[in-house]
Amino acid sequence: MATTTSNAPKGSPRSLSGLLPFLRPYRGRIALALMFLVMAAVATLLFPLALRSLIDGGLVSTDKGAQVMALREHFFALFAVAVALGLFSAGRFYMVSWLGERVTADIRNAVYAHVLRQSPEFFETTQTGEVLSRLTGDTTLVQTVVGSSLSMGLRNTVMGVGALGILVWTNPYVMFTVFVILVLIVLPSLWFGRRVRKLSRASQDRIADSSAIAAEVLNAIPVVQSYTAEARESARFDTSTQNAFATAVHRSKARAVLVAFIIIATSAALLWGLYQGTQAVMAGSMSAGHLGQTVLYVIILASAFAVLGEVYGDLLRAAGATERLMELLGSRSPIVSPLKPVEVPATSSGSAISFEAITFHYPSRPTQAALTDFSLSVAPGETVALVGPSGAGKSTVFQLLLRYYDPLAGTIRLDGVATRDMALHDLRQRIGIVPQDAVIFSTSALENIRYGKPDASDDEVKAAALAAFAHEFITALPEGYDTFLGERGVRLSGGQRQRIAIARAMLKNPPLLLLDEATSALDAESERMVQAALESAMQGRTTLVIAHRLATVQQASRIVVIDHGRIVEQGTHETLVALGGIYAKLAALQFVS
Repeated sequence: MATTTSNAPKGSPRSLSGLLPFLRPYRGRIALALMFLVMAAVATLLFPLALRSLIDGGLVSTDKGAQVMALREHFFALFAVAVALGLFSAGRFYMVSWLGERVTADIRNAVYAHVLRQSPEFFETTQTGEVLSRLTGDTTLVQTVVGSSLSMGLRNTVMGVGALGILVWTNPYVMFTVFVILVLIVLPSLWFGRRVRKLSRASQDRIADSSAIAAEVLNAIPVVQSYTAEARESARFDTSTQNAFATAVHRSKARAVLVAFIIIATSAALLWGLYQGTQAVMAGSMSAGHLGQTVLYVIILASAFAVLGEVYGDLLRAAGATERLMELLGSRSPIVSPLKPVEVPATSSGSAISFEAITFHYPSRPTQAALTDFSLSVAPGETVALVGPSGAGKSTVFQLLLRYYDPLAGTIRLDGVATRDMALHDLRQRIGIVPQDAVIFSTSALENIRYGKPDASDDEVKAAALAAFAHEFITALPEGYDTFLGERGVRLSGGQRQRIAIARAMLKNPPLLLLDEATSALDAESERMVQAALESAMQGRTTLVIAHRLATVQQASRIVVIDHGRIVEQGTHETLVALGGIYAKLAALQFVS
């Protein structure tokens, strides 16, 4: 869904224009809500007229019989107005509440889907907790405005304008003076509102800071507790929430002063106008019913201004929230599918890979090259191991293959087609990966494995689990394959989590398999079983293996040694040991120990 951009100042109510794309699909419902809103406002404005008619026509008559009949007619008219007000108000409430819930859900879905499509570069500078804060807190503020405040503001605007128009029509001189005074009140109110606007945006930012800290710490609870850092983290979170509280207090004070000023100033002006009306009744130039009507319209006008003051404060807060949401929706990933992607034919013998003079810097480290003039060709069905010291650039090779990033120079080809020219979905569907830190979702073992192929049958899932030597421990769980594995797989050991991840990749059955320290978390027996499963899975497909434990890559077709982003050696295990270079030193350290 497209978003509108605005040159409005930060936190300005004009920032709410960003919601227009989400409101347009519901134009019919909005029109219906506006109709109910206007009719409810009109019904409210009819009350003073009915009251004037009651006083001047139903109470003044000298004929008792006629008076009783007139009173009945007037009270029936008042009741009819009340019924109309109740029905129209109920219709307005339902429609705007529905719109608030629907638009909020649409915004949440749009923001979440948009964030999921961002490249890793986005998450290098944006904390997960901040994104969650925008998805929850900011959308709740938007819901308040769309589903309540905006409707109240429009209703009270119609009532206020209507009451003011009738007062000016019935008491032109007095109300013209009051209107001039009201204009003088509104101008400083708008000026003071700028401070409230800035503080509203700052308050939301401080809340997001707290959410970011909480998300980071809760995802690292074992580490926090192992370092007995609970008190320190609690203090850090407390400091953040205190900052958010202090900013919120400043915002509340400013908003309270703004509301008090509007209410007191408008009430003073309107009371002055009312005083002039009582003088007119005493002079005989105005009837009692006319005065009663004037009193009610003054009350309607004063209450409308008071509500509008409150609504304006809500609009300022929601404007800041909308800005933050639109900032997320406005972010553009540098990694996108081409407009006319090249189709790559299916292969049954594994994919061919070619890195051609690749140079790459991570966006967060622009002066430090992760890969420099890196060239590597891998034949279909070949198993190539990437080894080297930490930070040499091995994982970068995987990230570029998956097109999480694009190289600054050079071309990466898969089956002869540049990865830039392939649709992202097609590219990544051809690649299976088993990461070093296995990711387990908060669902059952069955669904965790099926994540690799959503339309797979239960039998296919179990076959993949058998091949990954995960079937035995899964069936031993309390509910077998239907066992809930807990957040991040807390109910499993590290080796069990890794075998679930291997089964997931095997179920996907891609022509290219990436193994990033896939056996690092396994004990000796599990490693032997999984290694056998992986060797079976490698048949008929190309495999790239990252390993620090050289015992796991001795049988690779080729071992490529990377150091400081360059290929420094490549060959078989025996060839590299005989060469006496970096690999020979690593092998000597590991195999001697």
